[in-house]
Amino acid sequence: MKTTTPSLSTAIERRQQIEAVCLRLLARREHSRRELQDKLALRGFNRDEVEPVIDGMAEQNWQNDQRYTECYVRQRIRSGYGPVRIRYELQQRGINDADLDIQADEQGGWQNLLLEVYSGKYGDEKSLTQNEWLKRSRFLQQRGFSGEMIKRLYAELKIKLVRADADRRSAK
Repeated sequence: MKTTTPSLSTAIERRQQIEAVCLRLLARREHSRRELQDKLALRGFNRDEVEPVIDGMAEQNWQNDQRYTECYVRQRIRSGYGPVRIRYELQQRGINDADLDIQADEQGGWQNLLLEVYSGKYGDEKSLTQNEWLKRSRFLQQRGFSGEMIKRLYAELKIKLVRADADRRSAK
């Protein structure tokens, strides 16, 4: 019984197809290595045939995880997201060793970003009920800011927690 192997021309054509897809993707925006692998897998390419192509792209500096990370972090900071969320999103994209603080410092630091996000959404009210305090804290945590950062923000803004029954008595 004769086994068929892909001809050399088919392998070359396949490599050219992978390169074309990679170049189209990279022309639009930066992609991490894992993003390219995943997108190519969705298009039916095997990881074995994709790896050498992506390696070649990285050697020519068309694909660069460091450059991708810098662009991604800068964009997410501008969108008002904190370090916890950005780090998680990068891990989902195959980036595990990003130094987010450098990018944050270039844009004023995490605490200033947190203040901007908070002020943009809530203004400068200084007395909050426990439910409102928790609601605002949850929002900020979902944006990727740690509990310690939020606690410092509340202290910096001198936001006080008021009892809900005090609000009801003053409303009567």
